Amino acid sequence: MAAFWLISIIVLVLLSGESNANPAASQQSQLDVNHRKPLQTFRPYNIAHRGSNGEIPEETTAAYLRAIEEGADFIESDILATKDGHLICFHDVILDATTDIANRTEFANRKRTYEVERQNVTGWFVVDFTLEELKSLRVKQRYNFRDQQYNGKYQIITFDEYILIALYADRVVGIYPELKNPIFINEHVKWSDGKKFEDKFVQTLLKYGYKGEYMSEDWLKQPLFIQSFAPSSLIYMSNMTNSPKIFLIDDTTVRTQDTNQSYYEITSDAYLAFIRKYIVGIGPWKDTIVPPINNYLGPPTDLVARAHALNLQVHPYTFRNENMFLHFDFHQDPYLEYEYWLGEIGVDGLFTDFTGTLHRFQECTTPYPKNEKNAEALLQKIYYMLKDSGY
Repeated sequence: MAAFWLISIIVLVLLSGESNANPAASQQSQLDVNHRKPLQTFRPYNIAHRGSNGEIPEETTAAYLRAIEEGADFIESDILATKDGHLICFHDVILDATTDIANRTEFANRKRTYEVERQNVTGWFVVDFTLEELKSLRVKQRYNFRDQQYNGKYQIITFDEYILIALYADRVVGIYPELKNPIFINEHVKWSDGKKFEDKFVQTLLKYGYKGEYMSEDWLKQPLFIQSFAPSSLIYMSNMTNSPKIFLIDDTTVRTQDTNQSYYEITSDAYLAFIRKYIVGIGPWKDTIVPPINNYLGPPTDLVARAHALNLQVHPYTFRNENMFLHFDFHQDPYLEYEYWLGEIGVDGLFTDFTGTLHRFQECTTPYPKNEKNAEALLQKIYYMLKDSGY
């Protein structure tokens, strides 16, 4: 817990004296953190989905610090933009489900209906509030069957604040931000310099020194995966940064928000061969990889095998401990689910709401080698040898 509070103090000090409208504005050029323990790369990645949100309200400082404490390799976040153009960590385009907005009478007249991904949505939209207004709200747990004791204790945080949490951890922790709903954001938020949401997103990452291809020296110092459900945005951002990108894939019934392609189009051999020029992996909804039948596992599809044949990683989402999210095959045991996905399906990373559970499973089944530094160096050497040989 000491590390938890130390990081909190560091982030607060770095952001003190800055207005909410421009957090961390003068710090990025002086950022130089001496990490002691490198990112593990010898086993599939433990990706803390919105932080350790199974315990603490999602996408808050506390949820991310908890995830780091519990062993996350990457902390994941969804990035949206405010009315005044600041980037924040928040999943939904509306504030209704995870904040106290409904109790804030001064904002009662801000409720709107907009079209989002070809459907009308009604609520209090992030894009109708300034950063200062959003900072006045308090976050709550999404699911009522999870611990409610932290409701109302934490604020929405900015992209900058999220990055600083990772950079000032006591070991190397990667970030895994999602460019969220870019079509909707670019429609409703306009920047005075004429830039797009994608531009602002990448500029923020570059400001803090995130760069380099997957497994490069720069990447290993500050690990990053950029993710999005919008393939055109991933292609656009490839012209600005060579950082690795993950193409997220939704359920079989959901079309891509920007190109209006079906699930079957974007998972075809031809499309995967095309998009691999811009990405290093895919992030599918796990039930599309192994479709359930009456809550039992059905036969796995060949998506993982086809992705691996193209040297693409596979990071499925989302793994949750509660019985309502576990198929009957796992007998209410999340360890059995991890054993299946890591041992039988063979994925390369997992998005989980319960970082500690996955970490404990991996420590039992694939613990760190005795000589950890030599093992990391050897794996990196093997990677570059394979890359240089054209593998």
